[in-house]
Amino acid sequence: MTQFVPLPAAPVNASPVPHLTSIHSRRGRGPYGNSRYRGNCGGYLIRDLIRYFNARSVLDLMSGSGTCEDVCRELQIPCQTMDLKNGQDAADPRSYQGIQPVDFIWAHPPYWRMIRYNNHENCLSSLPTLDAFLDRMQTILRLSKTVLNPHGKIAVLLGGFSDRGRYQPLPQLLVERAIREGLWPATTEIVRFQHGNTSSRRHYESSFIPGLHDTCMIYQIHKTHHIEGQS
Repeated sequence: MTQFVPLPAAPVNASPVPHLTSIHSRRGRGPYGNSRYRGNCGGYLIRDLIRYFNARSVLDLMSGSGTCEDVCRELQIPCQTMDLKNGQDAADPRSYQGIQPVDFIWAHPPYWRMIRYNNHENCLSSLPTLDAFLDRMQTILRLSKTVLNPHGKIAVLLGGFSDRGRYQPLPQLLVERAIREGLWPATTEIVRFQHGNTSSRRHYESSFIPGLHDTCMIYQIHKTHHIEGQS
C-alpha cells in the first residue's frame, strides 16, 4: 500500500510568503489563464514569487493564455507581455524596444520539443537540437537582463523530459548558460509539483520513472563580492 507523507516542516522565518518553500504543491490553478492552453501552468507560484520579492512591475516573456497577466491584475501591479504568437520573439532585441525596466521577469518557455506547439522557425519547441534550444534561451536571458532593474529577479520555469531514450535535464543545463550571462541563482530551486498532468491519466506499456514536477530557477544579476583581506 502506498503511503503518503506530508511535506517537511519549513523553518519559521520572516518571509512575507511563509508557505513558499523549495517545494511548491498547490492543487488547482486558480482564476488565472486558460486551463485548455496546452502546457500552461497555474498562477499560484507566480503570485507567491511576486509577493515574496515585492515586485512592483512585471514582464512576462511568453504570455501564452495570460496567466501571469491575470495574477498581476489581481495584485494590481503593471504587467508588460510579449509572445511569439503575437509577433514578439523574446530572443529578438526588437521585442524589447519600449519595454520599461521591471522588478520581476517571468518565463515559462516550451520544454524544448516535449510538446511541439507550431512550426515557427523561432519557436523553442521547433528547434532541431538541444544546443540550439540552450543557445536561444541564453539569448533570451541576455536580452531580458537589459530591462531588469538592478535588484530585479528573473524566474524561469522548466522541466526535464526523456527524449528519444536520453533524459534532458533542461533546468540544470540552463543554469550554466545563465551564469555565462552574469546571472546567478537568487534562491534555492523550487520544485513545482504538477497536479493534473495529462500524462498522469494515461497507461503505458513501457517501464520508466514518471516525472511529476518541473523546476523554477530564480536568477539575479551577479554581483562580485569583495572578501576582506583579499585584493
